[in-house]
Amino acid sequence: MADTDTLTGTLTGTLTAAATGAPDFSGWSCPMPLRDYPRVVMGHGGGGAMSAELVANVFGPAFASATQAALADSAALTLGGARLAFSTDSFVVRPLFFPGGCIGDLAVNGTVNDLAMSGARAAYLSCAAILEEGVEMSVVGRVAQAMGAAARAAGVEVVTGDTKVVESGHGDGLYLNTAGIGLIPAGVDLRPQRARPGDVVIVSGEIGLHGVAIMSVREGLEFGVEISSDCAALGGLVEAMLAVTPDLHVLRDPTRGGLAAALNEIAAAAQVGVTIVERSVPVPPQVANACAILGLDPMYVANEGKLVAFVPREHAEAVLAAMRAHPLGAQAAVIGECVAEHPGMVVARTALGGTRVVDLPLGEQLPRIC
Repeated sequence: MADTDTLTGTLTGTLTAAATGAPDFSGWSCPMPLRDYPRVVMGHGGGGAMSAELVANVFGPAFASATQAALADSAALTLGGARLAFSTDSFVVRPLFFPGGCIGDLAVNGTVNDLAMSGARAAYLSCAAILEEGVEMSVVGRVAQAMGAAARAAGVEVVTGDTKVVESGHGDGLYLNTAGIGLIPAGVDLRPQRARPGDVVIVSGEIGLHGVAIMSVREGLEFGVEISSDCAALGGLVEAMLAVTPDLHVLRDPTRGGLAAALNEIAAAAQVGVTIVERSVPVPPQVANACAILGLDPMYVANEGKLVAFVPREHAEAVLAAMRAHPLGAQAAVIGECVAEHPGMVVARTALGGTRVVDLPLGEQLPRIC
């Protein structure tokens, strides 16, 4: 039986260096997937427990700094008296084009959203492209045009970048990396550690659309209706929420690992419990049907245009109304609350009146979704 720390992904362990500089796994607590995998596997990039262990035990100790402690979607920094949000992300989605978007607008929107989760309005982006030898120039052009259109729609400029080419067979067409910076308004302090018992948990709309859209085209599956990605820039929605009150506690975009991973990460960071009502989570019928056929849980399926918010109870009704007045929050719903019980754990009340633990996923049900 896994203990509470394992269930929430707050796994412990230390990383020391031997004389050769190799990691010493002997001090890590069990179970530790990294100990069982001497080589990187796809699960290490899935946004679940294996990703968290990789960061906590390999990259974290190597880069140790006070500013990385929050481990949020973007880092909040102070520079010259200004509060900045800074984020970077790499995109390796396969296929490059999918219903509702492509790797180009996904790269822009993904980084804009990471900044928005700190309350920042994105100002500037960088773009680095790794192209595979032999990829059609028309494909590169379509991706670049999509990036430009997405940047204009989000009100952000792509101001610097880099291009590299790798040999045929080593790049899967193309990969993108984007980094972004934006200003955090005065009085805004959005961090997973700020979740408090009594907070109301709100999700901005229907979940699971992006992951199922990617799966449908990748695997050639048909579900009777086309399912499109929810890929969108959330900056405007966040501004509408902050206009109600700057005292929102936490925002998170539930991408890899889905809503389940986002809730678990917040619960672990703040050491609070989260209780959700399963039937209140908005799952569109097409996603529910596809997941039922494939044996997947929509709670773990990736999104690219949704957010989850932890809002003080006294502001929840007004924030929900503001979200529903925005096109990207029209289907926003209260799905649960933050509680003092079962700290670090997410629990769902089922339609049958029971409860179940919503674990942090180990890896990713469907890799390469962003």
